[in-house]
Amino acid sequence: MGLSKLCVGLGNPGRQYEKTRHNIGFMALMELARRSGVDWKKSRQGSALVAEWNEGSEVVGLVLPLTFMNNSGQAVREIAHFNKIAVENILVVADDIRLEFGEMRLKPNGSDGGHNGHKSIALELGSLEYPRLRLGVSAPAQGMDQADYVLSEFNAREIKELGPFISDAADCCSLWVKGEISGAMTQYNKTKGKKHNEQI
Repeated sequence: MGLSKLCVGLGNPGRQYEKTRHNIGFMALMELARRSGVDWKKSRQGSALVAEWNEGSEVVGLVLPLTFMNNSGQAVREIAHFNKIAVENILVVADDIRLEFGEMRLKPNGSDGGHNGHKSIALELGSLEYPRLRLGVSAPAQGMDQADYVLSEFNAREIKELGPFISDAADCCSLWVKGEISGAMTQYNKTKGKKHNEQI
C-alpha cells in the first residue's frame, strides 16, 4: 500500500546539528517514530530518511530531508510526487523564531514567514497550500545573528521543558493525521502563559 500522507520534520543532518533550535522539526518526527515503533530507512525516491507509520486507515510517511534546511523542498517534492500525495496531505513541522519557546501553531496553509525551509518547499511544490506546524524557539537577543541563533543549542531552562514540548508536538501531528485539525488547533494553538486558545 502506498503512502497517503506525509509528515515532514525540518532540520539539518549531522551530529553537530542534532540539539539545535533549527532541528526541532526533526525532534518531533523522531518522537512520532519512537512511539510508533517504526524504523528509519533511506528513501529511494529522495535524499531523506523515511519511516512508514500506520495510523488507522492512513499510511503515513515520516520524512526527515537530508538536503539541509535550505533545500528541504527537493526531497519533499520527490517523495510526494512518487507517492502522488496532494499538497494538502503534507504536514511540515519546523522551528519558528516568531513564537515563544513552548508555543506552537498548527495551520492548514500560510506564508513562508521568512523560513528558508518553507521557502524551499513552497518553491518545489509550487504552492503554499500545505499544512504546517510551527514550533516556537523564541527570537534571538537583540544584535545576535539569526543564523547563529537557530544553529545554537537550547539553553538550560529550555532543555528542561523540551521533552513535554516535543511530546505535545507529536500529539498534535497525530491529531492532524486523523483528520482532526480543528480539534488540534483548539487544543494546541495556545499563547504561552494565557488561558485562552487561538486559532490563527
